[in-house]
Amino acid sequence: MDKKQQKEINSRLGKILVSEEKSVYFPRGLIGMERVKDFVLLQIKPDSPFYVLQNLENSRFGLLVADPFVFVTDYQIHLGRTEERVLKSPRTHELAVMVTVTIPQGCPEKTTLNMSGPIVINTVRRIGMQVPQHDPRMKSRIVLSELEESWEG
Repeated sequence: MDKKQQKEINSRLGKILVSEEKSVYFPRGLIGMERVKDFVLLQIKPDSPFYVLQNLENSRFGLLVADPFVFVTDYQIHLGRTEERVLKSPRTHELAVMVTVTIPQGCPEKTTLNMSGPIVINTVRRIGMQVPQHDPRMKSRIVLSELEESWEG
C-alpha cells in the first residue's frame, strides 16, 4: 500500500496506520457528534463482531459498535427516502449496519446494544449516517448477557 494513501491516527486501540480510502464520510455526523464527519471502522480483532468507529482527526471521538445480526438475526431497519438519498440510493447488499455498544464501567455483564439508533454505511460509496428507528415493537436496547442466557437455556 502506498504511504501517501495511509494516515497514522490515534485511536481507542492505540496508534494505528489506516488507509485513507477506508474512511467513511458522515455528512450529518452522528447523534451527539454532528460536527465530526470523517471516520474509519476498525475491527477489534479478526472474526470479532465488535469494531471501533474512530474519528480520523480526534481520538476522543470513537464509538464501540457491533454487527447486530451476529446477535439478533431477525433485526430489521427502515430507511426512508431522505436516508436513501444521503446514502446515495444504495442497494441492500452495499449496506453495512452497526449498532453502538455500551459497557458500563465495572459491569461488563450489563453490556448493551442500542438497537434504536443503527449506523448505516454504504460500503461502496463510503458514506454513512445514523438512522434512528421508531418501531414500538422493537426493543431499543438488548443486554448481551440476556442473549447468552437464552442461548444456553
